[in-house]
Formats: sequence, structure tokens, C-alpha cells
Amino acid sequence: MSFEINILTNEQHPVIVLKDAITGCEAEIFALGGLLNAFSIIVDGKKTNVIDGFESVNDALQNITPAFKSTKLSPFVCRMNNGEYRFDNQQYKIDKFYLAPHAIHGIVYDAVFDIVSTNADDNKAELELRYAYNATDKGYPFAFDITICWKLEANHILSVTTTVQHNNAFEIPYADGWHPYFTLGASIDACSLQFDSKLMLEFDDTLVPTGKKIKDERFLHGSSLQGIFLDNCFELDKLGISNCVLQNEQLQLTIQPDASYGYLQVYTPLHRKSIAIENLTAAPDAFNNGIGLLLLQPNKAYSFTTSYILNTL
Repeated sequence: MSFEINILTNEQHPVIVLKDAITGCEAEIFALGGLLNAFSIIVDGKKTNVIDGFESVNDALQNITPAFKSTKLSPFVCRMNNGEYRFDNQQYKIDKFYLAPHAIHGIVYDAVFDIVSTNADDNKAELELRYAYNATDKGYPFAFDITICWKLEANHILSVTTTVQHNNAFEIPYADGWHPYFTLGASIDACSLQFDSKLMLEFDDTLVPTGKKIKDERFLHGSSLQGIFLDNCFELDKLGISNCVLQNEQLQLTIQPDASYGYLQVYTPLHRKSIAIENLTAAPDAFNNGIGLLLLQPNKAYSFTTSYILNTL
């Protein structure tokens, strides 16, 4: 077969490797968080990984916060103002991680997912993971099931589909996203970034949206990241496919979200070794400002897909 899957069990939680045996392209997935820890291709005979990930599962267990590298954002994304929101005439406050003064990046980022199925053939390597959130955080007392399907195909195409469903007797608030950090082998100052957006959300001084939008076309046709510092959310152009392209002289990474991921959060860490490019279904603090907030109906499946395509130049 052209594709293969290996499940490594020598660490505290499984590590699953999807591989294109013909090209050597690989994706390394942790059962911890369902996160993507590596996405690599062969360049000049060497394996080149474009994910700023963890050294091991234990490293992730110890250091998943506060950077949240590659984590699943669910059931809310980015920041929630003071960790509080009001829903159905009741007030709630999140228990989980805070970057003062706000709760950040959801609840299931460190959940251990079960391996539901794997499949490898001549066309793809596919992994399905599942986690049942049992309303353990009093700030989000709404149980739901989350399934993550990672799929590696020819031409260095890796896609991930998240499907969420619940059987509460009422609709529940929800937002979904991913928090990967990408590195193309050198400082991001040597990279350019392009994505289809003309509008940036205005933030207050604690990085919570004010409700206003600012015209920003810097990245519409591509721009160097030299000296550019970002911790911002952009509204993607909803006409057609809203691609995002990160590249340097050697590599090009194309991110293709489906229409459900209407927002793009971009963060440049001070170390400048990688860049977080986060596909989101909603804006930060959506549980309060309502920007992109989903109200999930009982017993209805909701799916969100994004793809990563890696090429040499």
C-alpha cells in the first residue's frame, strides 16, 4: 500500500503516525488533545517538520499551557472575558485555564482521545479519534461528543475534520478552532504571509474584541513578516475558498479552511521561531459578543474541516 499507519504505545498516551510511504510525508498525531505534533516532508534528503510541536507526550503533559501548541479549541476559542458569560438567563464562569484576566482556549485541549478507527490504503491514511466531554467544568455544564478525523493524502495534503454532537434537551453555545504553530525552518522574519481578508477585529488592551472592525488589507496579496508583530483576529472573505499561505524561499504551506472557519487568529511569539495560525468558527469572546457563535441543536452533527498542503519551492 502507498499509505501506512503506525501506533506507538511507548509513551503515556498513544502517538499515531500517518505516512505516505512513497514520498515520506508524515503526520504525527497525539491521542492527547488529538493534536498535530508533526507534519513533515523530505527536503534534500532530510525530514523537514513544519510544526512547532512537543519533544514527547510527557513534554506536552507538562507544557501544554500557556502556549497551547497545536491544541484543539473547544467549546470556546481564544479569550473569554473574565471567563464569564450568560446563557439562557443563567450566569456561568469557566474553571479551566486563565491567562489573567481571561479564560483562554477552551476546555478539551488536554483531553485524552480514544482511537476509534484507522485505515490505510493506496489513496490515504486516516485516523478517527473521539472524546466524550461529560460537563466536568461548571462553567460549561453541557455534555457533548467530539470526533476528530485526520487524513493524509497524496501531494502532501493533510486534512482534519472535527464533528461535534450532543443530546442535551436544549441548544448549547459552541465555537471551534485549532491552535497550531508553524515553522518553515528559520525565523518567521524570512517568511511571507497571505490570506483572504480585508477586515481585522478591533481588540481592547486585554485582546478582547470591542465589536468594531478595522479595514486591514496588509495580507490580502501577501506581505513579508519582517518586523511584523501580530496577536489579531481577521474576518475571512466569505466569497470562495479563503486560503492562507505561509512561505519562505524553500517551502510553501497552504491552509484551506472550509466555510465554517470564518475567522483567522494570527499570533507571532516573541521568539520569532514559529507563528500560530488559528482557524476559528467564531471570534474571541464569542460567548459574550455573539460574533460567529454557534447554537448547536440536540442530536445534530456539526462538522468543521481545514486542510494543510505542504510543497517545496
